[in-house]
Parts: sequence; structure tokens; C-alpha cells
Amino acid sequence: MEPELRNEEDWNNDCHQPKEVLDGIKNKLVDSQTAAEMAEIFKALGDPTRIRLIYALIERELCVHDLCVLLDMGQSAVSHQLRYLRNLRIVKRRKVGKTVFYSLDDTHVEQIFLQTHQHITHQ
Repeated sequence: MEPELRNEEDWNNDCHQPKEVLDGIKNKLVDSQTAAEMAEIFKALGDPTRIRLIYALIERELCVHDLCVLLDMGQSAVSHQLRYLRNLRIVKRRKVGKTVFYSLDDTHVEQIFLQTHQHITHQ
């Protein structure tokens, strides 16, 4: 037996929230600029190489050379990814002489990453 088709008016009456509720939610929505910045962060986290870089930097501050060894990648490729992550304030750098060390920008980045990892591995 097929489900009874309902007209749009009935459907709308069943599902809509009061205007005050929708207004309250609308007032809490992030603005377009914030949404765009958040999307850029998620875009950055959408690359497996960058994920591996971040994972390494969760463990400790590392120089570019050590990251190249860990990821089995060339210095140019690693530097390119680090520059991208630095522009989004996901990682920061510290220079000692000619050596540049990278670490996560703050604990928020680590929390986002670890929560995402926990979500994926949760059964």
C-alpha cells in the first residue's frame, strides 16, 4: 500500500517552527565571513598530507627537516603545506638561527583534530 500523498499546505503545517523560534536560531547563525573562514579551515583539513603534518605537530614542535623525514617528502612540498597551514593560523613558526620550527598555533587546533579523529575511530 502506497503512503497517502499530502498536499503542500498540510506538510507545511506539520513541519514549520514558530517564527520566534526560527528568528532565535537565525540570530545565532554565524555570519557569512565567519562561515567562509570556517570552511577554509575544513578545506585545509581535507588534505591527507596536511593531516599527517598536524598529527606530527601534535606530538611536538618540529623543524622542516624532521617533518620531511617523517612524511618522506621533499623540503619544498613540506614548506608549501606549512605555509598554507600558517596562513590559516593552524600552525605557527619559531626561528632559531637558520632553522625554523613549527608547532600548532594553539590548543583549539589540537582539540579540533583530536575530536575529529575520535569521531572517525568511534565504533
